[in-house]
Amino acid sequence: MAKIGFIGLGNMGGPMACNLVKAGHSVTVFDLSSDAMAHLATQGAQTASDVTQVCEGADYVISMLPAGKHVRAIYCGENGLINHLDTTTLVIDCSTIDAESAQFVGKTLGDAGVKFVDAPVSGGVAGAAAATLTFIVGGSQSDFDSANSVLPDMGKNIFHAGDIGAGQVAKICNNMLLSILMAGTSEALQMGIDHGLDPKVLSEIMLNSSGRNWTLELYNPCPDVLENAPSSNDYKPGFMVDLMAKDLGLAQQAAQQTNSATPMGALAKNLYNLMQNQGKGSEDFSAIFKLFSEK
Repeated sequence: MAKIGFIGLGNMGGPMACNLVKAGHSVTVFDLSSDAMAHLATQGAQTASDVTQVCEGADYVISMLPAGKHVRAIYCGENGLINHLDTTTLVIDCSTIDAESAQFVGKTLGDAGVKFVDAPVSGGVAGAAAATLTFIVGGSQSDFDSANSVLPDMGKNIFHAGDIGAGQVAKICNNMLLSILMAGTSEALQMGIDHGLDPKVLSEIMLNSSGRNWTLELYNPCPDVLENAPSSNDYKPGFMVDLMAKDLGLAQQAAQQTNSATPMGALAKNLYNLMQNQGKGSEDFSAIFKLFSEK
């Protein structure tokens, strides 16, 4: 079993760290929230009084942070962890950030002899709790192989997307497509409802026709079609509108860098920004259905 430092114990990071403890690893955690650390302590983790303590003797340091600026600061900023990490430690950053930040941190740590991979996740809070996340990893083959020794304790599917930063690009491509599918599925279901169709019947028809997709099958945005979907639980997340809007912003930023044509992605971003403006940022992203159903 490995000695692991874990930074960031939010809705995703907390359950991920818990699963590492359950797998038998020695886990030292740090978060700005004392309550989050106290909870992990009850699960068997050790708590650090200072973020630098997670580096001490660590085989792996794993982070789950809100944005690229936080990842840059904690590793490469003034008094950053670059000054405390051992060259035998592999840094695994699971945050969803811009590829440029991942590449900057990877190069800066690499110049200091510290190994790094970006490994953003897909699967949401439920996947984090159930250890069924998908990890999309960017880095060298040898570092990917090393990360693959611990990632299966938190996830079900582990992919090597390419070099450092590739994990971030693949993640935002996936989420851009997901947002488009969710909006289109919501629009189609509501049009059927407007014409008097039962959404359960319409969903079944489309699931057995060419309109079949993941959102329709496993995350139906219409209430009371799927019992366990957030839509049937007052749109409690799940994956928040705010997080989808963030990822769509990253997607548009990436598209501008390569002059990629993403008109559907841009429209999806505008729709999720509209939801934020309506005060729905903390609801599940499938609540986009309400844009079409609330007339």
